[in-house]
Order: sequence, then structure tokens, then C-alpha cells
Amino acid sequence: MPILIPPHRLTTLLLSTALAVGGLTGCSFLSPFKSCEGTESRVKDLAALPLFESKPVGATIPKDFREVASGCDDDSGDAWLFAERTYAFPGSRAEVIQYYRTAAERDGWKLEEDPGPSPVPEEKAGLCFTRGGEGEAMMLMIYFMTPRDLAIEGYAAGPEFASGSGFRLAAGSEADGAPTGCWD
Repeated sequence: MPILIPPHRLTTLLLSTALAVGGLTGCSFLSPFKSCEGTESRVKDLAALPLFESKPVGATIPKDFREVASGCDDDSGDAWLFAERTYAFPGSRAEVIQYYRTAAERDGWKLEEDPGPSPVPEEKAGLCFTRGGEGEAMMLMIYFMTPRDLAIEGYAAGPEFASGSGFRLAAGSEADGAPTGCWD
């Protein structure tokens, strides 16, 4: 029987893995906030980000993703707040990239380029932005979803995923709003 992972848990799992790898390499991401207690208002703020309602013309919200999924996960030993929304889009990944580059920067987000020696092209990897300073810092990722990704999460890809590009907007924050970079 396959293991079904809800969409918000997949994002949390990916981010938790990034935090763990950072710890193993000598980088410290740990905040003093070990639990989700008292984070409800910050989670609500993340879920209400205007970009979750902003989408390229023609993008639709698949039936299983009507609401912005949000919450707090403290399974990794640190509390991580998240909110995410999934879209299906009949156009290209390049159109999604162009749309969110403009929309996010207009909304005050700063694009963080991948500093790696051979960065993955945006049309493959997506985008990552940061915003806010100490106590209010957030990150926003735009990445692409395939029918297989949805199946791993326990969802059947509807006909809206038959052509074009499925994508997800995922916002995250440390419970205390400490700055977190995309490539830390």
C-alpha cells in the first residue's frame, strides 16, 4: 500500500530535510521555538498572503486544493510555519516564472538566485523569494508539480493537469520570524 503524504506535509518534509542537512553541514538553523504553541496568528497571516490569490490568466485551482493549506509543523524539533496553494495552468513554465517574478517583486519580495556552481534553470527548479526582517521574515517558493508529485501526496491529477504546468506557491517562516534564506 503506498504511503500518502498530504500536500502541506510534503512541503514541510522538504523544508525539514533542508534544515536537517544544514545542521549536519555545520550551519545552524535552529530557533528557540520548539513547538507550534502560540503560532496561530502568524500561520493565519501566511495563509492570507495576497500572492495566494494572484495567478496567471488561465490558471485554475484544482478541485482537491480549493483552500490554502496552512499550519505549523514541529516534528523536526523546530517549529516551521507554512501555507501553500496549488494551481493548474494550461501555459508554459516560462509564463509562470515571468508572472510570479513580476507579481512577487511588486509585492515586496526579493528574488534569491541560486548561488550554486551550476544552478538549475528556473523553468525546472522554480523561484524562491524572501521578504521581511528580524521577527517577520518569510520565504516564498514557486515550484512545479507533475501528476506523479500529486500521486505521491495522495491526490489524483484531474484533467486540468493533462497539459501545461501544475505549480505550487509555498510560503514558510520560522515561528519567531527569524530570517531564513532560500539557499541557507
